[in-house]
Amino acid sequence: MGNREALLDGARKCLLEKGYGRTTVRDIAAAAGVSMAAIGYHFGSKEALLNAALVELNGAELGCEIEHALAAADPQQDPIDRFATALDSIAETFSRHRHLLAASMEGFAQAERNPEVRSLLAEGHRRAIAALTELLSNIEPEHAAEVAALYYTTLTGLMSQWLVDPDNAPKGATLARAVRALTR
Repeated sequence: MGNREALLDGARKCLLEKGYGRTTVRDIAAAAGVSMAAIGYHFGSKEALLNAALVELNGAELGCEIEHALAAADPQQDPIDRFATALDSIAETFSRHRHLLAASMEGFAQAERNPEVRSLLAEGHRRAIAALTELLSNIEPEHAAEVAALYYTTLTGLMSQWLVDPDNAPKGATLARAVRALTR
């Protein structure tokens, strides 16, 4: 493994153990087994490295969970019921990924003051919605991207609620009833 890959691996470990805001250059270098100067050489800044690691973690871990949940949902099921089932299935994984969810929320907070973070997160959001669009095979093609955006927006809100108050975060059936109420 080269220094670049070692730095990404070290940054991923630090994000999960310490979070975005508490991770230092020294922490990452120690976890990667490389010099602190290697961060600047390969990524330009600690923030750029943490952002790259965060995007990889989200895609690799949460992205796979979301893909699995949608693939497991019955495509013949009513789309609103499938939405509820998928949300519940994804929410069940949150406890395994609590540190990643927290690091992601810290990353969102960085976006307000860091255009690089904002740009990286925005691109990650676009990729996530595009991937969700591909997975929604039971939705009319002209509406799949809109439904994917609804899934993604709901999931990010559900993640933040779950981090703060997991016992009272809404369940899929509750959200499905709300969508049905809006469509009447």
